[in-house]
Amino acid sequence: MAHLGLPMYKLRGPGMYIKNMEVAISKFRAHLSDCIDKVRSGDEVVITDRGTPVARLVPVDSAPVLEELVRRGIVSPPVNTARPAARTAARAHAIGSVSDLVGDQRR
Repeated sequence: MAHLGLPMYKLRGPGMYIKNMEVAISKFRAHLSDCIDKVRSGDEVVITDRGTPVARLVPVDSAPVLEELVRRGIVSPPVNTARPAARTAARAHAIGSVSDLVGDQRR
């Protein structure tokens, strides 16, 4: 995407170098396939709205960043990986229909 004249630079993380490119929403729309090609090659595309970053497009294979940070010892894994069960919570029971409740609130 160098032909677009967009700035490219490297972000530095803990031992990581990632090519990063900022693209305005209008240029992103006009050159979507070029942006996808860049992401496929391992780069990151940050989409901006009037210079403010609003979204980041990253390759799917870079999604397990948390696992990589755990492996490097930067973050620790959760102590309890089990999800809390909602079985002990009391269930709410409706007195009437939802439409009746909404009608009562609108009066």
